[in-house]
Amino acid sequence: MEYRVNRRTGDRIGVIGFGTSAICEADPKEMADTLASAYESGVNYYDLATSNAKTFPAFGSAFAGVRDKVLYQLHFGADYSAGEYGWTTDGDAVKRSVEWQLKNLKTDHIDYAFIHCIDEENDWERYRKNGALGFLLGLKEQGVARHIGLSSHVPAVAEKILDTGLVDMLMFSINPGYDYHHGDFANGGAEERMRLYRRCEKEGVGISVMKAFSGGQLLNAKTSPFGRALTEYQCIRYALDKPGVLTVLPGVRGKDDLKRVLGYFSASEEEKDYSVIGTFAPQDAAGKCVYCNHCKPCPAGIDVGTVNKYYDLARAGDALAADHYKNLAKTAADCIGCGHCNRRCPFRADQTSRMKEIAAYFGK
Repeated sequence: MEYRVNRRTGDRIGVIGFGTSAICEADPKEMADTLASAYESGVNYYDLATSNAKTFPAFGSAFAGVRDKVLYQLHFGADYSAGEYGWTTDGDAVKRSVEWQLKNLKTDHIDYAFIHCIDEENDWERYRKNGALGFLLGLKEQGVARHIGLSSHVPAVAEKILDTGLVDMLMFSINPGYDYHHGDFANGGAEERMRLYRRCEKEGVGISVMKAFSGGQLLNAKTSPFGRALTEYQCIRYALDKPGVLTVLPGVRGKDDLKRVLGYFSASEEEKDYSVIGTFAPQDAAGKCVYCNHCKPCPAGIDVGTVNKYYDLARAGDALAADHYKNLAKTAADCIGCGHCNRRCPFRADQTSRMKEIAAYFGK
């Protein structure tokens, strides 16, 4: 397992977490064995927006003895009163649901208490007026809810709630399909979505990624909006390369799913290379660096993707990015202008010119 740190909370989070939408499909023994294997493999971040109530007692039994070593995303607005997942902004319903979840998880605290699935401004207004937000903030004051998160699929709405300063973690849908205008949750253009990721990086708000495979659509040529299949490892790397992202949360149904997604860590760079998306990206993505590193190896030893990322973040106002840039072994000032990166870039970015621009920006 590899780990990244949420700068706002100090939590060390595995880059592959555990999505629970489908684990309830397994029988009790398979669920228990899968959760035990996940923990033993270093998975420490678990999203609990599951599709069925029986997930919660399974987690309560599996992690009762190691609760302080795992991190839960618990959703204030996910309602399991009918046994299956439901959504609500009603404060009383949220209170009942959260109390039930805590009891069945056998825990007295919530690591990340999430404002759940706010995709419209009206949802946010109801969430505030109906008492759901007040209940969440009350638990934060009591120390029961340690940090606050937000799940949304809409950049403009996420930005509005980030403006409150409450959010320590954003759960957002990131994959090439959504970022490039394909799919049910492809809200916002490529640049609008990237601005959101950069803002999170700048402000230290971590991103946990949902729908990295677009519900499996990207993995099948017949359902992929691009007419060709991507792999799980390409989608995971794509998401992890975005600014602000700490962890990707693939849905796990059992031990076979878990073993397969964790194979990411032993996969080759070629297996993770998602540069193929450059052949079907829309016009507004052309000429932009997406940090895919397909230009490697640079003859001068420059990590071109990282140099571009720090430049974009610095221009977005992230003061730390400038320090990170200056600590690189090789910077844009070391570019020899050979054009190797330009020839290899699937997005047709003029990296040679961009290296001059970046060197001038940072004062060489």
